[in-house]
Amino acid sequence: MINHIQWKKNTMPQEKTCEWVKLLENKEVLKVEEFHKSFPEYKPTPLVNLSNLAKELGLGGIFIKDESYRFELNAFKVLGGSFAMAKYLATKLNKDISELPYSKLISPEVKKELGDITFYTATDGNHGRGVAWTANRLNQKSVVYMPKGSSQIRLDNILKEGAEASITELNYDDAVRLATKNAEENGGLIVQDTAWEGYEEIPSWIMQGYGTMALEALNQLKTEGVQRPTHMFVQAGVGSLAAGVQGVVAMEYKDNCPITTIVEANLADCLYQSAVANDGKPRFVGGEMQTIMAGLACGEPNTIGWEILKKYSSMFVSCPDWVAAEGMRSLAKPLAGDKKVVSGESGAVTLGLLVEIMKNEEYAGLRKELQLDKNSQVLLFSTEGDTDPDMYKKIVNDGYVTKN
Repeated sequence: MINHIQWKKNTMPQEKTCEWVKLLENKEVLKVEEFHKSFPEYKPTPLVNLSNLAKELGLGGIFIKDESYRFELNAFKVLGGSFAMAKYLATKLNKDISELPYSKLISPEVKKELGDITFYTATDGNHGRGVAWTANRLNQKSVVYMPKGSSQIRLDNILKEGAEASITELNYDDAVRLATKNAEENGGLIVQDTAWEGYEEIPSWIMQGYGTMALEALNQLKTEGVQRPTHMFVQAGVGSLAAGVQGVVAMEYKDNCPITTIVEANLADCLYQSAVANDGKPRFVGGEMQTIMAGLACGEPNTIGWEILKKYSSMFVSCPDWVAAEGMRSLAKPLAGDKKVVSGESGAVTLGLLVEIMKNEEYAGLRKELQLDKNSQVLLFSTEGDTDPDMYKKIVNDGYVTKN
């Protein structure tokens, strides 16, 4: 097993345009944000300024979006699932999403017109919980399949939302195929945050849903006096989150896009392997992918997301588990004066990577390639809190998973 960080600069042949990115223009994402604001539970999640860590590392600023506060679900994923499900309902009702705030969607007349719908999905935990939560709020049903090795507590949290849910003996990508098959056979709807040929509309809506998080972060940065981040590090499983964030930022700063690094678990680094291949075509990674970064354990890229990432991202990085563990510990036990952030395995890998790049001379070449210095204003996303509390304690308190 490779125990060091690997990286590949984006040198793929570039097409002039990417049509999918237009879905993430400001006017489109503002509609998404307005929909999310219509939920009673909505409030922007915090943007934490790690000013003392930035100073220690020789950077201008480090800002991390803390998604552990999102809708009291401890992760960002609900943003994508909820918006995609609402968009689907809007198409069935022949209405624009702007006409269907949450209060309208749960009205008796809308329920009567829609009838009963069952939403199917596969998940390591966070996406499935978001789909189950939304289905529950909309008075509909959900069926959730989890890959082999999934956390029992994540399953329990999905079951608490009223879903029919189980842990399978399959890896993530095969669990997606199972959910898709059963949705088709039972007249349900598959709500998956990855795209493949013939299944692109709902994943594109999920990516739009993630735009709320990016839009909030950019607005919060401006209140901190940062008009534009110079750098972003965004983690990726299938690449939907990464592409959603990358697309929003690329559309916001069309003439001066921040240097963006896509970060993956090295046991599921399909995007990194795609960049290494250097021909612009996506590559798949198979196997059980037993990384602690469960939310990133996906071996088949979202085809839509890949089109955005290969055009606008600067660097692709493949990280072993210890990078995420170090990030978790750094956020849990911050420097004096910096705020603590409770960040799970998939949430903390970008901070772990940033610290390693700035402190370890082994990665001085990557630091130089990324132009990280005292003028850099770095934006990160902690996409989950302690969604597996037992694992969180083992890593943060007991030193489970180390570099050596």
